[in-house]
Amino acid sequence: MSKQTILGRVTQLAKANIHALLDQAEDPQKLLDQLIRDYTGNIGEAEAAVAGTIGNLRLMEQDHQEDVAAAREWGGKALAASRKADELRTAGQSAEADRFDGLAKIALQRQLQSEREAKAAEPVIASQTEVVDRLRTGLDQMRAKLGEVEAKRDELVARSRTADAQHRMMDAVKSVDVLDPTSELHRFEDKVRREEARAAGRQELAASSLDAQFEQLDALGDAAEVTARLAALKAGS
Repeated sequence: MSKQTILGRVTQLAKANIHALLDQAEDPQKLLDQLIRDYTGNIGEAEAAVAGTIGNLRLMEQDHQEDVAAAREWGGKALAASRKADELRTAGQSAEADRFDGLAKIALQRQLQSEREAKAAEPVIASQTEVVDRLRTGLDQMRAKLGEVEAKRDELVARSRTADAQHRMMDAVKSVDVLDPTSELHRFEDKVRREEARAAGRQELAASSLDAQFEQLDALGDAAEVTARLAALKAGS
């Protein structure tokens, strides 16, 4: 993947609207997990690209500095050769003076070549420096965005677990009674009332049996009284 492509991905992901994506997602947690994988992978690629770009940039800067230093050095050699030629010409040594002037020209040509190479490298260095700066900025934004996505995923997972717990609690309540969460207590109360009613019924039944027995006893007493009165009547007649 080229540096420009990586830079494009970094920029795109760094500007991603997480909330808008979540609103459109059928499964927000699945989307967040995928985003985390995407961000992590692209951050790794971007870090490698930044490292490679910085390495190339430092090499170009080194070469540029060497070209600048070489141009300065060749300029010094040209000046020294020219002065030597002037001294020799003043001393009447024209042939030797011409030789040093020739050396001065060669040094000036080398100086010119080094200056051209240094100048040609400057826009490339500026461009690479800009790419590195943008990649670094994008990386910082992506790392921040990754932290945001991870935090959102953790929040979503926590909310999902809470919702599941609430659903389980509601299911447990519904299994008791859909309308009355205290139905178990009511059922127990009804059972006690039925037991109390059954006991009252047995007591009432027992009481009814006693009343019948006493009524039978009263009936026997009445018969005895009638027999006694009848005997009294017969005795007095």
